[in-house]
Amino acid sequence: MGEIHMIPLKINNYNHMKFTTNKISRNVLRLILISGCIFIIVFIDTVYAQENAQWGERYTRNMISSETGLPDSFNLDTGENIKWSVSIGSHNYATPIVAGGKVFIGANNADERDAQFEGDRGTLLCLNELDGSLCWQLVVPRIEGDRHNDWPMIGICSPPTVEGDRVYVLTNRSEVLCLDINGQTDGNDGPFQGEGWFMARAGEFTSEVTLKDADIIWSYDLRLQLGISPHDSPHASILIDGDFLYLNTCNGVDYRHLETSSVNAPSLIVLDKKTGRLVAKDNEHFGPHIFHSSWSSPAMAEVNGHKQVFFAGPDGILYGFEAVSQSASRNKIHTLKKVWQFNCDPNAPKENIHEYLRNRKESPSNFLGMPVFYKNRIYVTVGGDIWWGKKEAWLKCIDTTKSGDITNSGEIWSTDLEEHSASTPAISNGLVYVTDCGKNLQCIDAENGDTYWKHQLKMDMWSSALVADKKVFVGSRGSDFWILDEGKKLNILFSTKLDSPINSSPFAQNGVLYISTMNRLYAIKKSE
Repeated sequence: MGEIHMIPLKINNYNHMKFTTNKISRNVLRLILISGCIFIIVFIDTVYAQENAQWGERYTRNMISSETGLPDSFNLDTGENIKWSVSIGSHNYATPIVAGGKVFIGANNADERDAQFEGDRGTLLCLNELDGSLCWQLVVPRIEGDRHNDWPMIGICSPPTVEGDRVYVLTNRSEVLCLDINGQTDGNDGPFQGEGWFMARAGEFTSEVTLKDADIIWSYDLRLQLGISPHDSPHASILIDGDFLYLNTCNGVDYRHLETSSVNAPSLIVLDKKTGRLVAKDNEHFGPHIFHSSWSSPAMAEVNGHKQVFFAGPDGILYGFEAVSQSASRNKIHTLKKVWQFNCDPNAPKENIHEYLRNRKESPSNFLGMPVFYKNRIYVTVGGDIWWGKKEAWLKCIDTTKSGDITNSGEIWSTDLEEHSASTPAISNGLVYVTDCGKNLQCIDAENGDTYWKHQLKMDMWSSALVADKKVFVGSRGSDFWILDEGKKLNILFSTKLDSPINSSPFAQNGVLYISTMNRLYAIKKSE
């Protein structure tokens, strides 16, 4: 294994971090270790495999999969069609991602897989696809101080994005990391060499780096370098386009839910995937209009011969931006150029928005699911905040071929959902499948918004349905999991109760269906 440089003591405490000039000096050490090194990186070109694994379909974010041969039933008691299952601690909200013979999923440290790391921490687990055994783990200490910046016991919520031998993920500390898919087993590949320091809590000596630990290639700290203030827990699924990483920053309100302390921080950024340098950011001044946080991740597609980035902003407005050219200079920070915007709830309050906190009848709207591109349209769920806003939500269908403010001209149709929705739509064969907090899974016509059927699960859903192999897979916070036929007629194939609530979306890869509950990850495959 390559040389590992240990730093004797982690000395900095970043309570209530704000990006102000008087705080830069006391963060010099961290800047040198995490960020400064990226300016002297020399990469050897690598031929990457075509595999690209992320949450939702590549670019479009459509919650579909081309996988076939998936099971239409399973039995936890008898083991029928259960390939393996493993504990992932507790309080899981992350969707598993499978690539390169490995399964990646965010978790907490309830299982304390390494005796070095006791107590509450965030982790990213890398498991063997064959049997679920641990290959390596990324261990991330909690943010010190205000628990609203990094909620206790919640695992890393962000699903990673994998390309070739690189894994990109946003941690519970709001750090964007590039990791080696093989962990430390093929050496510490740097330029980042401070993994032992990274895993230690403030005031602790550095940890011993072993073959079971992650190998960090580079890190970009959103709090330190952009001044963002996360709320509860970051959730971002990174989108890769060529050399660039697009992601939402998860900037949010303060612990009182009364204002955004990082009012000038961006909500959508672009990083260079090879170095971690900031390439571009929005200039929409979202800060004063954030009701809760920026939790919706971007999508991308070509419209009218030009590549666009679609972003559901924390202000309840859907945006189309020009994608950054691959030839753009890396020596300056670009501003994302807006092509169009669509206000999904024009009648909602726009001023003094935090006065509507806890108002279940009138409030601003926001997004939790991702926008999905399908046939020059964007499909997105939007409505009152699940925890603090009005009980009103919709599935919107928007024309992406227009420009400017298209609030009055861009809507093709809108369909009511029940209470709230965190769903990313799954669109297959002209049908849209969405979940909501009224316990409903709905099948809706993609062309005109008509509802074909509605099926009620045991409890509300904070996750999305997956359509694959002509089936619809979905679970709820009532621990129930369902498999239905895809199509205009409701036909239930199977349902069962799992060990604990389901807060994440199913994932399919190599003929295996992956389901994560609060406590366990299941790999389900048809018996030979």
